[in-house]
Amino acid sequence: MFGSSLRAVLFDVDGTLYHQKPLQGLMAFELCSLPATLKSWRLAISTVQTLRCFRSAREDLRRIGNPEDYLLLELQYRKASERAGVEPTDVERVVSEWIYRRPLKYLPYCRRRGIEAFLSDVGRKGLRIGVFSDYPVRAKLQALGLTNQVDLMLCSTDKEVNAFKPHPRGFLHACKYWELRPEEVLYVGDRPEVDAKGAVAAGMPCAILAELGSGWGRLHSSDQYVMVPSFRKLQQILGNGF
Repeated sequence: MFGSSLRAVLFDVDGTLYHQKPLQGLMAFELCSLPATLKSWRLAISTVQTLRCFRSAREDLRRIGNPEDYLLLELQYRKASERAGVEPTDVERVVSEWIYRRPLKYLPYCRRRGIEAFLSDVGRKGLRIGVFSDYPVRAKLQALGLTNQVDLMLCSTDKEVNAFKPHPRGFLHACKYWELRPEEVLYVGDRPEVDAKGAVAAGMPCAILAELGSGWGRLHSSDQYVMVPSFRKLQQILGNGF
């Protein structure tokens, strides 16, 4: 299906290497207890509102592509601060705690089954392994215990990328780093409208992993990507191509 021309596999992280729904439930529980923890409904509501504004601002920034005059790393906080009515430094502080730090302790319990076996199999076949996400990846890979199996870590807000998916810049930067053609790199994600669209724009083959409870029990595909229910199934597909 992907053929024997593959030389690398590039992964999304959130929703791909781990299931997002359980993590979202655990983080929602923490947020619900925030008024008691902070002893202030006002501060709790402000925290939740800031997180919502940050996420919505990032989704809107997907539309601008690769801005030549701005760094997305800074722009995301500024846009969110305008919506939330707080300082950019306050947005950065809340995001650092609630999106980057607090979820890490839960990641080992949300990791997708079969990921280690899949990475080991890919490594034995001699394929390069990397990750490209819209969020910082190193701390998450460390929490998941996967750092040693990855030789390329990219984030959309890195200066050399500076473009959120589905813009192809990050995908193509991975190809440039590996000195590979896009058709030699398989991208594995979980969002067709972001991951598959970006991979296809870059000329990469793409596999989309179903999320928990989505009802996928067998292989599904479109003209532009293949959707699979598990890493085990994807491993079987790649095995047939070698």
